[in-house]
Amino acid sequence: MDKTLDITPDTKIGALLDTYPQLEEVLLAMSPSFAKLKNPVLRRTVARVATVRQVAKVGNLTLGKLVNDLRNAVGQDGIGIDAESSKDATTRPDWMDENKVNGSFDARATIDAGQQPLGRIFDGLGDLQAEQIFELTTPFIPGPIIELASNKGFKSWTVHEGDEIFKTYFIKDTP
Repeated sequence: MDKTLDITPDTKIGALLDTYPQLEEVLLAMSPSFAKLKNPVLRRTVARVATVRQVAKVGNLTLGKLVNDLRNAVGQDGIGIDAESSKDATTRPDWMDENKVNGSFDARATIDAGQQPLGRIFDGLGDLQAEQIFELTTPFIPGPIIELASNKGFKSWTVHEGDEIFKTYFIKDTP
């Protein structure tokens, strides 16, 4: 029986590559940023929770182009993607203040070593007091970490500062 998966902005990359392993080469051809999918730790962890929407940001691709190129590669018809849903949240939030950064972690070396930085990141988030900010540096937008932190009551904002330098700021969400 053939496995099929409807490719949408919310499709998980892990499920996508499990169903359509040939799409790994398509992704690699679209952006060098996707070479990180070859890292076994990232493949087992990030790819399981990252969505097509999130990796479009990492690859600096428009969401519609990425979704439809992937769909076309497996014989699915293209779909319309609302331009509004493709936009990044680039506007600096009111809560962001560098003077309130109380902790930071540069996860790039940990990730490059094939290790999982999740524990260290959530230790840092757990140490935050009201109105304090935690700064995370990664080589890509840490979509799955942002999603997990959001589920634990944190707001975040990510800035692309240069080649493979993304800074994500977290603060406890207050009602």
